[in-house]
Amino acid sequence: MARPVSSFRCTECGWTTLKWAGRCGECQQWGTVVDTTEKASLARALKPASVSGPGVARPITHVDTTAVSHWPTGIAEFDRVLGGGIVPGSVILLSGEPGVGKSTLLLEVASKAAAAKSRVLYVSAEESVSQVRLRAERTGALQPELYIAAETDLATILGQIDAVQPNLVIVDSVQTVASSLSDGLAGMPSQVREVASTLIRVAKDRNLPILLVGHVTKDGSIAGPRLLEHLVDVVCQFEGDRQSALRFVRALKNRFGSTDEVGCFEMTGDGIAEVPDPSALFMSRGSTPVSGTCVTVALEGRRAMPVEVQALVIKTQAPNPRRVTNGVDSSRVAMLLAVLERRASLSGLGSMDVYVSTVGGIRLTEPAADLAIALAIASAFKDKPIAQGAVAFGEISLAGEVRPVTAAKLRAAEAARLGFTIRLDADAGSIGTAVAAAIATGQSARDVELDRAF
Repeated sequence: MARPVSSFRCTECGWTTLKWAGRCGECQQWGTVVDTTEKASLARALKPASVSGPGVARPITHVDTTAVSHWPTGIAEFDRVLGGGIVPGSVILLSGEPGVGKSTLLLEVASKAAAAKSRVLYVSAEESVSQVRLRAERTGALQPELYIAAETDLATILGQIDAVQPNLVIVDSVQTVASSLSDGLAGMPSQVREVASTLIRVAKDRNLPILLVGHVTKDGSIAGPRLLEHLVDVVCQFEGDRQSALRFVRALKNRFGSTDEVGCFEMTGDGIAEVPDPSALFMSRGSTPVSGTCVTVALEGRRAMPVEVQALVIKTQAPNPRRVTNGVDSSRVAMLLAVLERRASLSGLGSMDVYVSTVGGIRLTEPAADLAIALAIASAFKDKPIAQGAVAFGEISLAGEVRPVTAAKLRAAEAARLGFTIRLDADAGSIGTAVAAAIATGQSARDVELDRAF
């Protein structure tokens, strides 16, 4: 009988090879190539098993959903992202850059749940119990129903769950927990896969919600095998800039709600605080119109937020003018400069230094901010302000047309709620018309204020 040929397969991307390799030749993941010969022979020997009891398939209309309803965490911004709260038996993965505030947010979630008489087990695999206690004292998260354990062994964590019998479990983080049933160090794909699958099985069997903290790699993706994101029910990403106190939580995957919602938080000395209305964070507090500023309405998920764009244009003697941007795409600004000089008759703009920035450290990536950026640059170039009650949103084409944007009604409604009375959008038709209208409204508003002063 011929000897069966061994075949090795990557569990991440499906790449196959005749010899074992420590690193996949396709997806470049370490420790994901396994021998599939023995598993294939076992699969051929499997026989159908009899099914009885609650495991029997039944019509979907007969399934009771009362046991899987959301229960609020006490943090409205986090509940917004989760779709109303935490679902019993669900597994939620929260990822983010180091120091962005993942542990602080989940400790606040644990404190709110414990204050509501729900027993919470917080397992820290990165910090000691005393370190977590100090952070809880600083943020006011001390609750008698909040249990803390510092463990890195999966079997010990399961023992802690059996001993405490919690209603909510938080594991910080899944990449630092190891199982004795899997080879390799903690954080390797095989270990992360084993730890995650075990915790997910415990969550489903006991109807116990589990929150996992996930590390990210240099490019911002979640560390470990891609299978981790497939196994969990909800994947949330915690975003923020180290130079700004503002933090955003968005859902990349949500089996129980929408992925369009965004939660807004602010890091303070006392922990993390909700920002239900972040409109004041991205606008300057000046009362008089200043040239080079324009307000737009940006969308973060389904949330509309006003953002102020500021521009500064000055003469330069250098052969290559500078283009410095902060919070906006530099290539987009370069395109808008070319459109303004050609389509809006702003001759000489290409030979000047241009600085463009957003207020509050927010980043604008959508094309809807094109019109506001262009108007701010034009206002700075002409040294004429735009009216303080004006708001602009629209995409600008290379032909100088102002095109409509998505969710225009939502943006207009948010602008009206905040008191903006002048709206510049796709109705302007062209960038030249929009610049002329914006400068004219600014001049008229300035004349009115001068008349009042005298």
